Amino acid sequence: MKFWRNYRLLIGGFGFSNLGNWIYLVALNVYVLNLTDSAAAVAGIFIVGPIARIVTSFFAGSLIDRANKRKLMIVTDIIRGGLIIFLPFMQSIWLIYTVLFLTNIASSFFGPSSIYYITKYVKEEDRTRFNALLGSFNSGAFMVGPALSGALIYLFNPSIAIWVNSFTFFVCALIIFYLPDVEEKVENVREPLSLNMLKADFLTVLQFARQESGFITIYLVYQLTLMIAFALDSQEVTFIKQNLGASESIYGLIVSLTGIGAISGGLLAAALVSKYSLKSYISVGFSFTMIFYTVFYASSALWLAIASFILLGFFMAFSNAGYDTFYQKSVPPELMGRFGSVGLILTSTVQILFTFLLGTFAEVFTLQPVAIIFGSIGVLLALILSGILYTKQRAIVNQ
Repeated sequence: MKFWRNYRLLIGGFGFSNLGNWIYLVALNVYVLNLTDSAAAVAGIFIVGPIARIVTSFFAGSLIDRANKRKLMIVTDIIRGGLIIFLPFMQSIWLIYTVLFLTNIASSFFGPSSIYYITKYVKEEDRTRFNALLGSFNSGAFMVGPALSGALIYLFNPSIAIWVNSFTFFVCALIIFYLPDVEEKVENVREPLSLNMLKADFLTVLQFARQESGFITIYLVYQLTLMIAFALDSQEVTFIKQNLGASESIYGLIVSLTGIGAISGGLLAAALVSKYSLKSYISVGFSFTMIFYTVFYASSALWLAIASFILLGFFMAFSNAGYDTFYQKSVPPELMGRFGSVGLILTSTVQILFTFLLGTFAEVFTLQPVAIIFGSIGVLLALILSGILYTKQRAIVNQ
């Protein structure tokens, strides 16, 4: 199969690295809990990352757009792999947080660079199928990674699982090394970082936003809705235990079944790219994703909650494949680093705000009605997005 021959290294490298991330996340939680016996210390893991990404995003985009993205991905993978090697030797939670902060800084450079590379390397007619298949691999990693991490922890200890993630970063770097360089000539690559450069870059992003108001409208509504979904993710375990009376093991089962739904959706999305447009993938996929988020929190029976999550994962695969392709079509490659960094500042801030509001309202009132209200707002926004997609006469969303 020509498609697979062309892109197997790229899909395999990113998918393998993502598998290591899920192995590492579970192992790190266990390691920190064993070290500190503190739930607050574990929660700190999930705070360090967004803070690092927000801080880094003020200058990361300017550096990314002036660098060779393939080489940057290789360097950041090696840095992340090298830093993680030392985590199991650390007995201070603050040293661990410092390493996590540094690895998340490296991740802030890797993400936008990978989007640029995909945009330049993958043929335009192959992007939707590629994004769908990559999403299936990532969903498989999401499903298999925690289980594999649990097995490694059971057979050995958390340190082994953490080192496995370090190994996956090195493997990903090696795979990227064997991929071709797609970089066009980069001007001013040695220009030193300065406040004037950052200001000029921000004004460039602002000018792009003004010129592409249609894309920006779709981008903002999509991201706002997505941040509601991320906030709802933070209360899944609490809802399952408190409202449905299920155990944490049942939650693990639901996560696995969601992964199966996402893999199935990704494979079907890859197969149907010639039959349906991007706007169909985004509007139908995203609307049903938010509907099933809401149905999940409205569930009074465990079977309905499980069915909702399977269907949620299925339709999210279509939404992700469509939106990723739409983004790659809409943002000029030479601007992806700067635009992505500015967007990351906004989305990370909104995500923190929505997560805080949902948790606070759930404490003041009760979780289920608050989550249903949040989900319903997400459904409304998804339907508004669908209306925008079908009324905007843009070639991008009509393809």
